[in-house]
Amino acid sequence: MENVLVLGAGMVSKPLVRYLLEKAGFSVTVASRTLSKAERLINGHPNGEAYTLDVHDDSGLEDFVKKSDLVVSLLPYMYHVKVAELCIKHGKHLVTTSYVSRNMRELDKKAKDANVLLLNECGLDPGIDHMSAMRVIHDVESKGGKIVSFRSTTGALPAHDSNNNPFGYKFSWSPRGVLLASRNAAKWLENGETVSIPGEKLFEHYTIQDVPGVGSFENYPNRDSLPYKEVYGLKDAKTVYRGTFRMIGWCETMRSIAALGWLNDKPLNGFSGKTYGEITKHLIKTKGDIIEETAKFLDLKTYSAVIKRLEWLGLFSNEPLPKNADNPLDYLTLLMLKKMSLGKNDRDMIIMHHEFIAEYSNKKEYITSTLLDYGIPNGDTAVARTVALPAAIAVKMILKGNIKPTGVHIPVVPEIYNPILNELEKLSIRFNEKTSSL
Repeated sequence: MENVLVLGAGMVSKPLVRYLLEKAGFSVTVASRTLSKAERLINGHPNGEAYTLDVHDDSGLEDFVKKSDLVVSLLPYMYHVKVAELCIKHGKHLVTTSYVSRNMRELDKKAKDANVLLLNECGLDPGIDHMSAMRVIHDVESKGGKIVSFRSTTGALPAHDSNNNPFGYKFSWSPRGVLLASRNAAKWLENGETVSIPGEKLFEHYTIQDVPGVGSFENYPNRDSLPYKEVYGLKDAKTVYRGTFRMIGWCETMRSIAALGWLNDKPLNGFSGKTYGEITKHLIKTKGDIIEETAKFLDLKTYSAVIKRLEWLGLFSNEPLPKNADNPLDYLTLLMLKKMSLGKNDRDMIIMHHEFIAEYSNKKEYITSTLLDYGIPNGDTAVARTVALPAAIAVKMILKGNIKPTGVHIPVVPEIYNPILNELEKLSIRFNEKTSSL
């Protein structure tokens, strides 16, 4: 029986481990910094083992890699190259759900020489986004067409029946990453022109988009879309855009939070024992009425929806600042986690929506491909399922010999993405594709 080593026992690990044990029939070793988390994942299964591992323990990590047939790294991305080098040394394949770093890319030749596959970006975004887009792109090309416009947007949101706060957003893990992403600059290709937006202007550049059967959402640009022209082979595309969905009102509210200085991660001195309202007053340098002065600072009315959201969150309140933080960003993170967490009875939803314009010699088509997936109350979130299952399926396909490439890859070639997408459909993770003439 093949043994899969899973490094890390975070939220995404659970559906992956369960699939490998119950559906794929492998033995699974989970190694985590926290033994109790690893044990919960194994849940007494006879083919599973849980161990403690500090990823900085090089010899311990190497021992685990040596004993496995394949490694899944769900560790923070900065550890993947270290794991990949050990996999090459001992001839073990590796699967991750993280973006390929430059250092990972440089291992391509070594991996090929060792007959090892280092498959990265095999989660949701990145992962399913690549696979589903490439399936349509290759289908159009096989019929003699070319893609002249490509737009792809993904959102992880509370399902409508669990959307009960004024931000229209809930966190199933620390909000810090989402908040940090709010400071990212963005680039994309629009009608042949490169559009560049600095991070501080990000939330001024959103559109309202209708997703049929789901609703209307804000769509704002997601980092640098330009590399995808090459990654997806879109040599004829004049528009290449990747975006993020949020509920209506998010962008203006986050723009205001950033403008107030709440995304600053520099420590503040002398605020021990103070309140959230006192921080807001300090950030806008006022001693007056906090709501009136904040509205004035943001050039808003006191009754505007943004001000009401900030008030609901507690940024004007007398709530004491937590002791385990020392800067506005971390104070905000802890407040959002307290007031905007995904509850046990809540459902999240994943929306992934691709739009293509395809040109043929005698016609033009508009193609949409949409994924909608819901979490299970008291069970797996949609985020966990859609990140974990592509990686788990890839593990099964690699060990069964159905995925054969070696070197550093992401799932953009048919021999990798077709078996994964086909298996995902059996697990009710499927895209609805529609084509109309232009």
